[in-house]
Amino acid sequence: MTAKPFARTDAAAAILLLLWAGMVLGFAFLTAPLLFRILPSRDQAGQIAGLVVGRLDLAAWISFGAALALVQGVRWARSTGDADLLGPLRLWGAAALVALLMCFTSSFIVSPRLQAIRARMDGPVEAVPPEHPDRVAYQRAHKISRQLMGLRLLLALALAAGVVALPRARPE
Repeated sequence: MTAKPFARTDAAAAILLLLWAGMVLGFAFLTAPLLFRILPSRDQAGQIAGLVVGRLDLAAWISFGAALALVQGVRWARSTGDADLLGPLRLWGAAALVALLMCFTSSFIVSPRLQAIRARMDGPVEAVPPEHPDRVAYQRAHKISRQLMGLRLLLALALAAGVVALPRARPE
């Protein structure tokens, strides 16, 4: 089995992961700081940032899912199932599944919780006293959301870099 089909799909997987990582870095270091500096209200900036995070979550589902399908699916279809080759593939696949689990957590647990807490607040977040239970819960959920995004970013970079370590052909 030649390494050419694997090299192409591995490159496509790495590009997808790096593209998503670039979007996250662009948001974290360019867009979010500008939103909070330029807009008149931190609440309005937070609402826009929340919408962007929702789009980044969708893009993460697509990027990690497609990368997993490209890397694992092609190898499965080509039947490179030698026992020696499964070590790096299993590790890579497990890391991709962890990233997808983080996508699930962010999309279906943390983000809805943030929205529910935000809906209970009468006004802007900064107008709620810091010791108020809703503000404390919001800050905690927001921190978890940031941590999940950071961990997925690290996983995307590691998976993109790890593609080069994956077996591309059976040793003859």
